[in-house]
Amino acid sequence: MLTRRYVIKSQSCQSIKAISKVSKKRPTGSNRSTKIGRANIRNLNTRVKTAKGRKISSTRWLNRQLNDPYVEAAKRDGYRSRAAYKLLQLDERFRILKPGMKVVDLGAAPGGWSQVVSKGIRSDQIGSSAKLIAVDVIEMDPLPGTNFFLQDFMLDGASLTIKEALEGGADAILSDIAPPLTGHRQTDHLRIIAAAEAAYIFSCEVLHRGGCFVAKVFQGGTEEALLNQLKKKFESVKHAKPAASRTESSEVYVVAQGYHGVGGKH
Repeated sequence: MLTRRYVIKSQSCQSIKAISKVSKKRPTGSNRSTKIGRANIRNLNTRVKTAKGRKISSTRWLNRQLNDPYVEAAKRDGYRSRAAYKLLQLDERFRILKPGMKVVDLGAAPGGWSQVVSKGIRSDQIGSSAKLIAVDVIEMDPLPGTNFFLQDFMLDGASLTIKEALEGGADAILSDIAPPLTGHRQTDHLRIIAAAEAAYIFSCEVLHRGGCFVAKVFQGGTEEALLNQLKKKFESVKHAKPAASRTESSEVYVVAQGYHGVGGKH
């Protein structure tokens, strides 16, 4: 049984066992452009020379950033992070966002997902009935059509405060939370799953009937406790790995649609 013991100050915690194999579609070809996630993605080929005093890990990170087509695309398209393309691609497949929806973006900073959501539900338009609540323990610069809450969403009373801001429940709860990673696979797996479990508990308190829940997990398994709960509360539970997820990353996303739980006013 899931409990609030999964509370995490800065979205750290525990994890799960993998569920299913997920296909990995990546942009291919050295100077080819592909239409992915509504962005023109061009593969890059830049080598970073080692520098005195620079750690090997830093050189690898810099090399990855300079050769990441989604980093380049994010700068060009005005997104705050490359993660925006992950949500764009998930939305293309699952049709998550619709005009007029009420959405909560957990672990929102720096705001890449919130940018995608605000455009998708049109909360950035004057007179729109849509509402977007972005929540994080890290500060985030203001975004049009977004109401930002600087708080831990698992604190007592947080769900009530957010429901009041939504003027009712939410149509979708999105979580791209990434707890601080240690490099130890098992530990990191536990942390990312605990964050997903915490987001699920929150969704049960805030979601409208028929709502959607999207959360990041690590490939290798989704713990039976969480998987069983999702299947009981949602009509459809699927996993997907967006093309924007790095090849070497084991992250996947669970997309649960058709909520029929009893957590809030449905």
